[in-house]
Amino acid sequence: MTTNMTALITGANKGIGLSTARQLGERGYTVLVGARDPERGREAERALRDGGADAYAVELDVTDEDSVARAAKRISDQYAHLDVLVNNAGIARGDGTGRPSETTLATLREVYETNVFGVVTVTNVLLPLLLAAPAARIVNVSSEVGSIGIMTDPAHPLFPIASVAYPSSKSALNMVTAMYAKELRDTPIRVNAANPGYCATDLNGNSGFRTPDQGAEVSVHLATLGEDGPTGLLWGFLMDGSNSYGVLPW
Repeated sequence: MTTNMTALITGANKGIGLSTARQLGERGYTVLVGARDPERGREAERALRDGGADAYAVELDVTDEDSVARAAKRISDQYAHLDVLVNNAGIARGDGTGRPSETTLATLREVYETNVFGVVTVTNVLLPLLLAAPAARIVNVSSEVGSIGIMTDPAHPLFPIASVAYPSSKSALNMVTAMYAKELRDTPIRVNAANPGYCATDLNGNSGFRTPDQGAEVSVHLATLGEDGPTGLLWGFLMDGSNSYGVLPW
């Protein structure tokens, strides 16, 4: 299958990002594997190509404006537009037990640099290329722990979590998503936040009960929405026992 569509996935050398690249590659997309480490990016490129994907490693550190600018220039020079941006790169850090009262500003800043500021940097630099595409899709990989509605619901399984850095960064990312969707509402671009669910990745010490492939299904669905698809939603895995996907509360 050939689509002539190009997708950039940040943090795509492992975990959900790599699975997202693989699944989009299977759908005929040219996948650009964003990775901070060039060698790891090339390893992911080789693995994807061995699986039949049209994949290319792109050195990209979302916390480095110069790195983002270089990646954007390469994409512009080679493809002239970008059909899909999946802001997948993310980190989780904690101090002590992870409680709010034990959180340091240094940790908070580090997490926000990647999970929030990096997303805004990448999106803004690549927006002209996304606008040059017929109908681009922006997917921001978020989390249910960023949902204030879920985290304040005593009946929800995640209610016992009391942490600041990672959950609040995803709450901020949700607002970033909503604001971009509002700005771009009169364009063909759709902007949504993805909730992959609790997947086994390096981010959580591979403790999740869902696989990276299952988590990637959410990003791929939002990346391939039709022209009548929604925008400005937090959508993905529902931890309600239904083992299904749907809209989550902000």
